[in-house]
Amino acid sequence: MPKPHGFSYEQLGDHSVVITHRGRAAGTLRGGRAEKFLAEVESGDAQLVMARWTGAYKFGNERTAKNHPRNRR
Repeated sequence: MPKPHGFSYEQLGDHSVVITHRGRAAGTLRGGRAEKFLAEVESGDAQLVMARWTGAYKFGNERTAKNHPRNRR
């Protein structure tokens, strides 16, 4: 599976964090979740962390799953 890319984040004045993927909003974090996210981004691979927090880390495997025998009709 390819590495995630195209993610960015912006920390707003009210201490919330907006995560975008290719320019579109993918998630908003507030309070304690925003703090945990910022700590994790600074300590690891930022693109992977943002993909995990938004749930977009699955990109790339949908096409192969569609062709699996159990998913055919």
